[in-house]
Parts: sequence; C-alpha cells; structure tokens
Amino acid sequence: MENLRIVFMGTPEFAVGILDSIYQHNFDIAAVITAPDKPAGRGQKLKYSAVKEYALEKNLKLLQPTNLKDEHFLSELKDLDANLQVVVAFRMLPEAVWKMPKLGTFNLHASLLPQYRGAAPINWAIINGEKSTGVTTFFIDEKIDTGAMILKEQIDIMPNETAGELHDRLMELGKDTVVKTLALIKEGKAETTIQPTSEHIKTAYKLNKENCKIDWTKPGADIHNLVRGLSPYPAAWCYLIDNEAEWNIKIYETSFENVNHNSSPGKVIVENKTIKVLVSDGFIKIISLQLPGKKKMSAHELLNGTRLSEECVVQ
Repeated sequence: MENLRIVFMGTPEFAVGILDSIYQHNFDIAAVITAPDKPAGRGQKLKYSAVKEYALEKNLKLLQPTNLKDEHFLSELKDLDANLQVVVAFRMLPEAVWKMPKLGTFNLHASLLPQYRGAAPINWAIINGEKSTGVTTFFIDEKIDTGAMILKEQIDIMPNETAGELHDRLMELGKDTVVKTLALIKEGKAETTIQPTSEHIKTAYKLNKENCKIDWTKPGADIHNLVRGLSPYPAAWCYLIDNEAEWNIKIYETSFENVNHNSSPGKVIVENKTIKVLVSDGFIKIISLQLPGKKKMSAHELLNGTRLSEECVVQ
C-alpha cells in the first residue's frame, strides 16, 4: 500500500464535484492546476474558473500555467513531489507532464470509452439518442482519451433528460468512480483494460455554431434530441422568420408528436398560446426559448407580447 500525494487538474463545474469528493475523503492534495483567468461579460472582468474558486475556498495550493511545457511550470510541478495526477475536464497534457508522477496520471471521462472520445461526450450521447452512458477512468497516454481503462460505471439516460441534468448525474457517478480508482491505485490493485479498436466508435466533437443549428428537415425525434442535448448550454438555435422580421433564437425545451400532415417542414403554427413547428414526421412543440437580447421565456410568455403571423417559419 502506498500513500497517495495527488495533483488535481481541472477547470469547469464538473471537475469541482470530483475535486470535492477527493478532498472530503481526506486524500493528500499537493496542488490544484486550472486554466488561467479569462475576461468575461460586458465589462471583460477577469473570471476565475470553477475549480479555482473551490481551491481558494479550501486554501489549496493553486497553479495556473499558460503553457504546460514551460520549464518554470515543469520545475514547480516536479517540486510538488506528487506520485499521482488526476485530470477531469482539463486540456491535453504534454508527455513531460503526464509521465512525471511515479504512479501515473489518470483521467475521468464522461462516457463509456472508447465511445465518445472528445470534448462534448455528455451532449453527443443525448444528441445521438443513446439510451445509456457513463464514466470511465483511464491512464493518460499520448493521444486523446485512448489510454488503458481502469474503471467504468454505466447509467441510463432518461427519455427527456437534458445535457444539464445528465451532467449533474454523471458528476455524482464520477465522484464515486474516482474515489474507487484512487483506492485501487493506493492498494496496488488497479487492473487496466486496453481500449478496443473499432470502426463503429462515435466521436464527441467540439460544439460550434454549425453543429448546434437545428435542421428542420430532419425527423422530429432527432430535432428533439438535439435541443435537449444542448440544453441549457450552448443551446440549439435557428432563425425565426416572420414576413420582414428575422430573429436568431435559442430553443431550450421541446416535445415531439408523431403525426401525419401535408405541410412543408419549418412552418410555424400558433394556437392556444403554443408554438408548434411542422417537421417531416409530425410537429415539434417549442416549450421555452430565447430571443436576441431577451431573457429565456416560455412560448406562452413570448406570445403574450409578440404576435406571429400565419407566414411565420423557422430555418
């Protein structure tokens, strides 16, 4: 059995839950490494990462390198004398960093590897209509999310679950999985499995404006999955066009009804304070949305102040 001295690396809220679990289980945390502060908002004030906020609150040693290959940073990292590194939602590490500790560097990834390697595994699992997902711990190697797996834990995806809701459940699952992984490594009982290679591996591509735009010619279930897979952030979007007016809108919540009709996809129907969009195999009911410069609102709230004509369409 070997006492662990851990360096933790992470940035967003998802990583905070894992770091807190390590802290609450009284593991020795030598330091926390997170992203540099970034300007945010209209005032462009420097914003701390969620992990930095937590590290400051718990008075943990904090490093924020801009360059992970910088000799000064590598020297600081070596001086910490850690024997294990834990990475959650950080960035790709150079070999000089992940190879440094005696017991290696492991990552927690929010998917059942080898499926959904990449930047947005939670979102893409929902967008692609998966029925289950999970978390995987694995030792980092020179490629992205390809290293030898330590533990896998699986959960079902609920029928109308959003990415935000699944994020929170996977964070809870991740807490337990990381603590179990630490216990195995401490006891020298961590057995690994090489990731299988297959041409059927799905990728969790980085989200961008193009792959977040709704294609109203697709089947209704696919559109509904895209909306919930991008809710609450960054949100699916499209253009709402009504005669001469055009708005770039974000859509946060929908439902889908499979019915036959003879109209073209994209036509908007307003009735009884609801907004429905016709798609190839039925209609999508828009439950909540956001107009440019406005706050998120229900379709009912929008229709209380905005009149949409019979010519209204989405694109």
